[in-house]
Amino acid sequence: MMQRVLYVGEVAAGTTCGMRAAALAALGYLVTTMSVLPADRPPPATLLWRKMWNRLHRPVDAAGVNRRIVETARNYDLLWIDKGNVITRDTLAAVQKGSPHPVIIGYSPDDMEQRHCTSAWFHSTLPLYDAFITTKSFNVPELTRRGCRRVIFTDNAYDPATHRPVMISAQMRQEHAGSVGFIGYHEEARERSISRLAAAGVEVHVYGPGWTKARRRLPPLVRLHPAVFGDDYAATISALPISLGFLRKCNRDLQTTRSVEIPACGGFLLAERTAEHQRLFDEGREAEYFADDDELLKKVVFYLAHPSERLAVATRGRARCIAGRYAYADRLHDALQLLGYR
Repeated sequence: MMQRVLYVGEVAAGTTCGMRAAALAALGYLVTTMSVLPADRPPPATLLWRKMWNRLHRPVDAAGVNRRIVETARNYDLLWIDKGNVITRDTLAAVQKGSPHPVIIGYSPDDMEQRHCTSAWFHSTLPLYDAFITTKSFNVPELTRRGCRRVIFTDNAYDPATHRPVMISAQMRQEHAGSVGFIGYHEEARERSISRLAAAGVEVHVYGPGWTKARRRLPPLVRLHPAVFGDDYAATISALPISLGFLRKCNRDLQTTRSVEIPACGGFLLAERTAEHQRLFDEGREAEYFADDDELLKKVVFYLAHPSERLAVATRGRARCIAGRYAYADRLHDALQLLGYR
């Protein structure tokens, strides 16, 4: 009999949460999704109220998922909670008191020890999870100390339907020729590195939120663009000669989703050097790495001047994604098998 899964999280088009739900369905589970995102945008007064509670580390359950989980969880074999910042302890306790009740598994792609990533609700629920899956290796002992019964680490992944090489127009290719790019949030360290490249004469395309406030400080060769998602995301990586893989310092990152998504799109990954990056992709063969801005600039200059070497690295990087079973379905299959739920 196929297992029934109630999948709770920020399920929406283009989100990695939605990609993981689709991966479970591809593995043969009967997946019902329940989004924590409200269907309609609330009035300004309600938004201010929610913002106040978020600052108090107690986010509002705007979509009413706690009530809906309690009402329906008994109909499922597995309750999968993606991140779970709005899920309360009372909700999971009520689920466990039901008969029958599902196995409760949590998953998070973020550093759940950082205040901006988590909530008071989340930490209070940890002892009630049967298991928790994290993409942050250092979170394993930390979540265990908070009472989670079983915590396992999995590497980041990609969605084959989204993260793949995309045919781009000659105009788009020309617009990005001889440049490097970064997709992601603004951080001061990222701004410094990008400014160093631009000051040395390298054109840098930047896609993502938070960068407009730095516009006046950035050199003229830095081109700012809105965030990109889905096919536009894959097309941007396909168009860029070099895609930068900066780690988010406030999340203590050792790898990120882009660490895998860029090679999966057939892009050339130039990322910060970590042991986890080097395990995912062989340095100099499947990706390239740097330790500081001097090494970053040196490798950018070299690979922009050597397109055949750059293409060979990118081609081997994508092949590693496929042969290494880095897709979400593969990662989740292995995690669930390790936990004994497959």
